[in-house]
Amino acid sequence: MSLHKLRLAAAVPVTISTFSSRLFLKPFPNTLTLGLFSRRLQPRKPLLVRAFSASAAVQDIPANQTTVSSVARRPQWKASIDFKWIRDNKEAVEINIKNRNSNADLDAVLELYENMVNLQKEVERLREERNNVAKKMKGKLEPSERDRLVEEGKYLKESLVSLEEDLVKLKDELQHVAQSIPNMTHPDVPVGGEDSSAIRKEVGCPREFNFPIKDHLQLGKDLDLIDFDSAAEVSGSKFFYLKNEAVLLEMALLNWTLSQVMKKGYTPLTTPEIVRSSIVEKCGFQPRGDNTQVYSIDGTDQCLIGTAEIPLGGIHMDSILLESALPLKYIAFSHCFRTEAGAAGAATKGLYRVHQFSKAEMFVICRPEDSEFFHHELIQIEEDLFTSLGLHFKTLDMATADLGAPAYRKFDIEAWMPGFGRFGEITKAGDWEYATAHLNHFRRVLIKAKQTFQLLSLCTL
Repeated sequence: MSLHKLRLAAAVPVTISTFSSRLFLKPFPNTLTLGLFSRRLQPRKPLLVRAFSASAAVQDIPANQTTVSSVARRPQWKASIDFKWIRDNKEAVEINIKNRNSNADLDAVLELYENMVNLQKEVERLREERNNVAKKMKGKLEPSERDRLVEEGKYLKESLVSLEEDLVKLKDELQHVAQSIPNMTHPDVPVGGEDSSAIRKEVGCPREFNFPIKDHLQLGKDLDLIDFDSAAEVSGSKFFYLKNEAVLLEMALLNWTLSQVMKKGYTPLTTPEIVRSSIVEKCGFQPRGDNTQVYSIDGTDQCLIGTAEIPLGGIHMDSILLESALPLKYIAFSHCFRTEAGAAGAATKGLYRVHQFSKAEMFVICRPEDSEFFHHELIQIEEDLFTSLGLHFKTLDMATADLGAPAYRKFDIEAWMPGFGRFGEITKAGDWEYATAHLNHFRRVLIKAKQTFQLLSLCTL
């Protein structure tokens, strides 16, 4: 039985909570009992073992990869970027950077890489010389020869210390510059900006009304469903209180979404909403970069999550997954927090582009060769959900320039929003190939497909 070791972002203990049907407009069907939750985790074939477990099934992590207990001594995390592959496929990477409208500096990356390779060779040469000197010192030597070797050993030691420090700095600089290189792109993705995105599917048509329609802000005020003013006083702009039936609507949508997705074999989770900064970075986000969308907690190495995919991405840290246990399919609910840096205009009013919202997210860990199949499964599930809700929507195969740096391919679903008089994004389904430049941390082990279902976005219709 083959094993895949995933050295993922972080160990995140998961608590699977039960829900009280009294909190929902639409209670769980009788089949969605705690027993079913248990059956979703059955059969209990070994899905994974923790790398630090005492189980006989555990494959030990090599000693040079073990976690250092002292935080101060813990080495800085670096993505395992395949620089040789980038160098050998320079033309393809250049074209991809251009198509993705990225500002990545490939020439700088390759220059730093060559400098690092040459410096590494020099370090290894000096280490070999130092070892040879040490071997010679073990034999019988004339005093003058021993004194000479002692001086030579001191010189080599001092030279090595200096070069090794330079090598560490060079590797850090290379890592920093190289992480701007976007992932390679699926060959079927349309090339160009957002306007070049291709329509995969369109369902329904805009509803016709024989009366003046109100947007969700006016409806929320008239029906006492949403309170932006009080939230602005308490928390600032782009926050809100949901009230009365709006609260029940959100919970009913969550309940219904979980029940529908669980029928497809997905395990329900709630996740931590504070994670370590390193986990955020390993999932392809910049927690403290320019125009970051991430809220960082001062004085700590922790951040608020902007999406449940971050704690989901770390749930199997330092674990060995049995290939026979794949795929692992999750549907997770969480609150999400985003700075929405740079967001402005009419497209951000009301419940659109807020700092805090609720979201259910599907997440699949599978074999690379199965990724496309599960990516389409996710898209089909979300299309079925929105068709069941009677929405007019379209699914877009997003063009290259609209893909985030880690994305291999992405499908967005946009629903018609009468109050805005336009389509607006309500979900995205991304296939993230952690096998090339940007996040090669996973070393061709898996492709992660994820789906986002923004519950509150439905209120903007």
